[in-house]
Amino acid sequence: MRTVNILGRRLPVPGSRPLRIAMGVILVILGMLGFLPILGFWMVPVGLTILSVDFPPVRRFRRRATVKIVNYLRVKWPNIAARLGIMARNRTNS
Repeated sequence: MRTVNILGRRLPVPGSRPLRIAMGVILVILGMLGFLPILGFWMVPVGLTILSVDFPPVRRFRRRATVKIVNYLRVKWPNIAARLGIMARNRTNS
C-alpha cells in the first residue's frame, strides 16, 4: 500500500495506480460540485493529494501549498502550529 506524507503524518492510498487515478479524478470533479448538499469542496484537496502520488506536477503543487500553509500557520497562529507539531525549530547563529 502506498502512503502520502502530509504534515508529518502518513496517509494510506490504494496500491493500484489506475484505482488511485480514478479516485483522484472523481474526487476532484465531484468536489467542483461542492455547492450541492451531499458533496463538498473538501473533495478537491483530497483528490489532488491522491493524484500527487502519480503525477509530479500535482506533487510539486501539493508540496508548495503545504510549505505556504505551514509558514502561514507559524506566523499567524503559532498555538495551532504547535498543537499540529509544525513549529519552527530553534535557529542559532554560528
